[in-house]
This record gives sequence, C-alpha cells and structure tokens, in this order.
Amino acid sequence: MRIVYGIVIVAVCVGLAVGVQKWRGPVVPGLKVELMPLELRIVASGEVRYQSVAHIGSEITGTVTARHVREGDRVQSGDLLIELNPKELQSRLAQAQTLLQQLQKIRRPQAQAALVEARDNLLQASREARRREALADKGTISIELAEQAQRLELNAKTALTRAQLVADSLAADSTEERLLKQRIESAEAELAKTRIYAPFSGRVQTRNVEPGDLVQPGIVLLEIARSEGAGGVGASNDGLEVVVALDEKNFAPLKLNQPVQLVADAWPEQTVPGIVSFIAPAVDSARGTIDVHISVLSDNPNEPNAFLQGMTVSANIIAAERERALVLPNDYLRFDSSQQPQVFRWQNGEVSAAEVQLGLRNMTHSEVVSGLAEGDVVVEADTLSDGQRVRVRFEQAQHVIR
Repeated sequence: MRIVYGIVIVAVCVGLAVGVQKWRGPVVPGLKVELMPLELRIVASGEVRYQSVAHIGSEITGTVTARHVREGDRVQSGDLLIELNPKELQSRLAQAQTLLQQLQKIRRPQAQAALVEARDNLLQASREARRREALADKGTISIELAEQAQRLELNAKTALTRAQLVADSLAADSTEERLLKQRIESAEAELAKTRIYAPFSGRVQTRNVEPGDLVQPGIVLLEIARSEGAGGVGASNDGLEVVVALDEKNFAPLKLNQPVQLVADAWPEQTVPGIVSFIAPAVDSARGTIDVHISVLSDNPNEPNAFLQGMTVSANIIAAERERALVLPNDYLRFDSSQQPQVFRWQNGEVSAAEVQLGLRNMTHSEVVSGLAEGDVVVEADTLSDGQRVRVRFEQAQHVIR
C-alpha cells in the first residue's frame, strides 16, 4: 500500500513539474537592446594601379649612349633619364651656326663694301658721261665717244642695283638671316631631343632600353608612374589607387570621399587607409558591375610602400556609420505579409509582436529607429505568438557591429 502511495506522489510531482514547465514556456535566445556603434561596409576585391602612368619614348631616331634609371627608381621632374648619340645633330647645328656667322661677318660686310664701290663707280661714270656729252656738243670729240660714256654709266647703274639687292638680302633681319636662325633653332631643338628628361616626379615602373639600342619614335622606353596627391584627406601614397568592380546592387550607399580600409593579400595583417576618389559614370552591362577608384593614403609619406602595381587588395568601404544606435541582429527581425519589420518583445515572461522602423542595415545587423527603447528585451523565434510565455537565454551583444 505504501508503494502505491509513493508511486502516486511521484506521478503528481512529475505532472506538477511538467505543468509548471509548460506554463513557463520554452527557452528561446534573447538579448537586451543597447546603444552601440554600427557600420555599413561594402567589401570588394580590386587591383592596385597607378593613377597616372607616362610612357616615355624618343621623338627622334638615334642610338642610346646612356641610361640613368632602372625599375623602382624614384625620379624628380627634370631628371635626366636617357641620352642618345648627339654627334650628327651637333654637326648640323654647327653647320647652321657657321653659315650664319659667314653671313654676318663676311658676306654682309662684303656686300656693303660692294654697294659703296658701285655707288662710287656710278658717280664716276655719270661725271664722265656728262663731260663727254659737253665735249661732243662742242664738236671736240666724236659722238661715239659720248655714247660709250653713256653706256658705261648705264652699266654702273645696273651694277649699283645688283649690289643694292645683294646688300638688302644680307642685311640684318633679312629673309636669309631669319631662315638661318630658324635652321639653328630647329637644329638646337633636335639636339635637345637626344637628352630625355622626366616630365614629372614619380617612380620608374618598366624599362625597355639599354645603351647601344637603336630607338625610334613610337617605341616605349620607360614607364613612369606619377606621384600626385589624391585630392582627398591625407597624403597620397605615391599616386597609387585600387580599382574594384563593385556589384551594382551595392552601389546605392556609395559616395565620394568615403573612407576605405585596404588589405593586400600579401600582407593580411597590415591595413592601409584609402578614400573613394572616383565612381565610374556607367555600369558594365555585361558584368553588372561599376568600377570604383580608391586612392591609397598614407599617414606617413616616408613609410615604405607596401602596395605594388598589380597586387590584389581587399577593400572595405565604410559606406555609413552610427556612433550610437539601437542595434539588433537581423536574425531577430521578422516581416509580416506587407513586409513591415517586427520583433518579439519579451516582458513579464510573455512576448508580444512590436512593429519597428529600421534605419542603417548591413549584412548582419540593423539600426532600430523607432518601436523599441534602450533596455527592451527581444527574443529570436519564428513560431511564437502574442501573449505566449517563454523563458529567455540571454546572448552577449557585440560592442562594434560591422
């Protein structure tokens, strides 16, 4: 009999325990809503490039006598890069200079002297012609002698005209002198092309020439990446940029001057700051992507360059930030038939559905603009109903949500 009573008591206790357990409800994960930082990041992979790369070549055909740089060298604007054999062009310049000196120091003085002599000869011939004309009128000499004097006078006039033309053609700033000066300027310009200088400051990327090579116009001898500012916050890291092909569905929150964290696959432990500097004006319809250019920044311009052209880099674009916001994991959100976001708020052991308005959202968390207050407790469950009693197993909220 005592055994029967014992069984009954145990059964009653078990039933009470099950009833209390059922009354208290199931155990579901939950958390207390807190204010914390929230970031919206767009992650993409890209390639390191230089913002501006110049292809250095020769404007003339010539033989290389000296090359003063190699790959990786930094150059300043005006630095001598390559020298070509100048002998032939120096000879042309010297020849033009000699011709100009001959004109100015020999031919021009000679022409002036010949002009003076022609004038004197004309004066002498004119006096003789007048004298003989007078004598012929008196009958002292024959008419033939007077006509000879007149012919000599005419010849002297012709000689004076020729001397005047020669002197004018060799005068200062004459056509011939201008042509010779232009010839000298052209020879000097051609000679200057035998020395190739850096057009701007930068870093030599490639070289395709060695001393002794015969070079021609149109052949790339060196490639120099320009060192220039990014036009944004911070100092440019040698004019580097990262170009990423961003999926168009992630394009909406993207803006110029947004900060970026860059990580090279070669150095995953090193983060380099960047900034969105250019967004392509059109989408690549074949790929459904848009090119985004990110200028690489450096807090210390003297820091060794960690990025090299062609490297693969992961870009974390910080599209939006909230320093303090009510934040919920996306797993705690549910949506009704009209896609209105809701949460299950837990209070006094029971849950109730509450509509919320969302703000900034990323892949894992969302900002709650209205519908909840700091300290409210929400639970994660898809099968709960209003008024249902549940027990909460609290989860630890993250301090920084990305």
